[in-house]
Amino acid sequence: MIDLDDSHKSLLDEITASSGIDFSSCLHCKTCANGCPFLEGMDYPPNGVIRLIQFGMEEEALKSSTIWVCVGCNTCSSSCPMAIDIPAIMDILRHKAIEKGVKIAEPDILNFHTEVLNTVKKYGRTHKLEIMMRYKLKTMDLLSDMGMGLKMLKKRKLDLTPSKIQDKKAIGKIFKKK
Repeated sequence: MIDLDDSHKSLLDEITASSGIDFSSCLHCKTCANGCPFLEGMDYPPNGVIRLIQFGMEEEALKSSTIWVCVGCNTCSSSCPMAIDIPAIMDILRHKAIEKGVKIAEPDILNFHTEVLNTVKKYGRTHKLEIMMRYKLKTMDLLSDMGMGLKMLKKRKLDLTPSKIQDKKAIGKIFKKK
């Protein structure tokens, strides 16, 4: 067993407490990477980011492209034999990177994440096709990753029409500023 000093343990503890997930149970079987439609754009596979955290390599984890490229499609989590909520971990790491003022690895990614939040606000869920289309229009980079979009359509990760929740008032409360 690896003996981690207190600074490493506190990073593990902080992320575990924030996510409610004991991701230290990761088997590093790489199943999470097998179905990820965005793996080509990542510098580490999802389990690689978990490994960085396990080894206390906070700076490397927070500076990685992977935490920003992950769109939270849950392909990784649904295939994980340990049921680790990897998108939740990525979300915590993104927040931590912003909080610490780490240079964001992916240019213009915050605009993309804003579009994600806009669809959640509108439908109560993400509508990935709309997110991608709005982001592509905003950046005027319409064709650069058309292959990725087609792969996602083929794997049924993009619905043509958004699914909506019944209780839109509940979503409004979440987004209401205090």
